[in-house]
Amino acid sequence: MKKTGIYQSCIKRLLDFLLALIGLILISPIFVVLCILVRTKLGSPVFFHQDRPGRNGKIFHLLKFRSMTDARDEKGNLLPDEDRLPKFGRVLRATSLDELPEFINILKGDMSFVGPRPLLVRYLPYYTEEEMHRHDVRPGLTGLAQINGRNALGWEDRFRYDLEYVNHLTFSMDWKIVCATVGKVLHHTGVASGSEQTVADFDVYRRAQGMAPQREIPKT
Repeated sequence: MKKTGIYQSCIKRLLDFLLALIGLILISPIFVVLCILVRTKLGSPVFFHQDRPGRNGKIFHLLKFRSMTDARDEKGNLLPDEDRLPKFGRVLRATSLDELPEFINILKGDMSFVGPRPLLVRYLPYYTEEEMHRHDVRPGLTGLAQINGRNALGWEDRFRYDLEYVNHLTFSMDWKIVCATVGKVLHHTGVASGSEQTVADFDVYRRAQGMAPQREIPKT
């Protein structure tokens, strides 16, 4: 892997902290309004949180605004995701407003503005040794894979972009990714309103290829 430079080791984290702090202050009125709307339209809790692997595989709690209700059938079982995703939830996802609480993750140092997206913890046993290098850096709010297809990408292409980012991380690359992400959000291109998974979950995909787990899931 590429030798860590001063931008990756120091400047990037400082910029993340300052921009996340300024961003949270500027969007605080929007943040409060969204909290009220989510609570009113979708219920409580307002935030969705889930364990995700971060830098060096360390587990952290990812924060998002919830986008689905807790609607259940007559037996008390949760309805399928598509039946629990109302119009308001689809709007949150389509506009990426559900991602705003991740500014808190960035402020805490769990995430960066730019980096490989944090995937599910249960995928960890199925990464190859090379693919595990996507965790050499902090996961990002957006990344190289997100501006090159996002949900439309297959798993192999997604990881290829992730590793390309890790191996060539520079301020210039981060800036280009941020600009491209803003453009896609404003034009609603490459932004899906569904889950972050592709056709099949990664663990299902790898088991279908005949791959056995390569490692254990780390304890939190």
